[in-house]
Amino acid sequence: MLTRLLKSRFKRFAQDNSGSITVEFVLAMPILFWSFMAAYVFFDGYRQSAVNLKAAYTISDLVSRETSFIDDDYIDSMLNLLQLMTDASSSGDVTMRISVIRWDQDDDRYYLDWSANRGFSEELTNANLNDLKDRLPTMPDNERVILVETNNVFVPLFNIGMDDINLSNFVFTRPRFVSQVPWDNGEGGGSA
Repeated sequence: MLTRLLKSRFKRFAQDNSGSITVEFVLAMPILFWSFMAAYVFFDGYRQSAVNLKAAYTISDLVSRETSFIDDDYIDSMLNLLQLMTDASSSGDVTMRISVIRWDQDDDRYYLDWSANRGFSEELTNANLNDLKDRLPTMPDNERVILVETNNVFVPLFNIGMDDINLSNFVFTRPRFVSQVPWDNGEGGGSA
């Protein structure tokens, strides 16, 4: 008897299609609105990550095509290009480091020819270059690569529970037209 009563009430409840659209709207709208905001933030994050990577490859390609000396003005212009390409010209969160690295087969290690730092907390030297050994390519003896490292902070437009994300890139390219891209030390000559 009790089971028959429960079954009939559940059946009546399942078939009842009366309700209030206002209550349903109030219940569903916050979840739907959060879903749209989250989708926008995730898409924007992936877009910013792709833009940062393309900017790093562009800078690496530009430096690899240089046949004359690189100086501080050139590096500053590359930082400006990075800021323009990543639309980060108003924020100071963009950092860049460009280095030329050489492999010595006899010593079985990498050597730093030169490095220009714009915003990284640590300068790249021969002493700490070995920390990057696992990330650098295998190269023939006395071969050089141009290493471009960039960092940019992605700040979500909406608060959906996501923290700021550091977008970092590590791109290396071989010099194209010369065996080495030399650094201008400001004294009319360069350093290797």
